[in-house]
Amino acid sequence: MPLPSVQTGWQLPLGDRFASNGQARIVTDGAQGVRLVAVDFAGGLPQPFVEVTSRVRTQSRTPGAQRVPDDASTLREALRPTRLLPTDGIVRETALQATRGARSDEAKVRALYDWVVVNAWREPEVKGCGEGDIKTMLETGNLGGKCADINALFVGLCRAVGVPARDVYGIRLAPSAFGYKQLGSGSARLSGAQHCRAEVYLQARGWTAMDPADVAKVMRQETPAWIKRTDDPLIAPVYAGLFGAWEGNWMAYNTAHDVKLPGSAGDALGFVMYPMAEDADGWLDQYDPATFTYVISAREVSA
Repeated sequence: MPLPSVQTGWQLPLGDRFASNGQARIVTDGAQGVRLVAVDFAGGLPQPFVEVTSRVRTQSRTPGAQRVPDDASTLREALRPTRLLPTDGIVRETALQATRGARSDEAKVRALYDWVVVNAWREPEVKGCGEGDIKTMLETGNLGGKCADINALFVGLCRAVGVPARDVYGIRLAPSAFGYKQLGSGSARLSGAQHCRAEVYLQARGWTAMDPADVAKVMRQETPAWIKRTDDPLIAPVYAGLFGAWEGNWMAYNTAHDVKLPGSAGDALGFVMYPMAEDADGWLDQYDPATFTYVISAREVSA
């Protein structure tokens, strides 16, 4: 079970507790700061269970937030290729073409944000949040997906032209204050509310919030009609607002890629944003909480 491991000016984890009839403990991936509750269940338990409760303080991010510089090693990490986010070949070629004529880092990011919003689209039939295999997306020309696809594409393109960028994996906790159904969670059950966002590091601003995937989501799913113009009155505020800002109705777990779960016999995961379970036959389907049998909920606590 992932725990909120991101501690910044816009999120402060306040503690975790857990209960289980298995052997439960908090573990880390040892490399990228991912924290999880890991549980081993002995054979024959009639009803194995684990319950995890996390408290976290969040706030919205705005374009005028104070710049906080980061260290060189963190910025290098946010430029490296990963298994699903290569930065050479068709990824770099696409990024160079999309940023042609852009000189500054912010101009490059603006060009890539616009390119992704124009060329990628929300595909509701994709399972979960998608897989984020950006090389395959570009090679096939199928740029339809969900947040872990579309924001991964944006992050990979930014890295390919030398702008530090990272995916931020988390979950929606509450409705949007701006009235958009697709930008929040309107249910007490959050088992399908996972959402990946993105950040880029701009020299003049520091780490800056981005979410082209949510622009695509509103365009495709906010109304029965698929809206394909960013100047539409419904879309224009989202298109402008999600370049440099995001709401605090969401909690971040981590920013990690290629995560090898402690004790797992399986391969490294592209990212960790869902509860995961593994038995002798391999992974259970984390995208199907009904058969995997897990429930996620949230409650707001007044500060």
